[in-house]
Amino acid sequence: MADNKVSDKPNFFVRAGRGIGQWFRSLRSEMKKVVWPTSKQTFNNTCVVFATIIIVGAIISLFSLASTQAISFLINLKG
Repeated sequence: MADNKVSDKPNFFVRAGRGIGQWFRSLRSEMKKVVWPTSKQTFNNTCVVFATIIIVGAIISLFSLASTQAISFLINLKG
């Protein structure tokens, strides 16, 4: 006959609930360790990002203009 013994291991939902609860406790403890920047640091970092975007954009625009002029020159040279 088959044994209808209930396993000592908790069901899936109990195990998942414990795992999720542990994950949230770990998340909370890690968030306490985060050092958030001051508003001045955030402003300075934002300015650096904007300046970098403008510089890189200018470099890409100059390269695009130069390559367009070079291609136009080569096409006119042929014809």
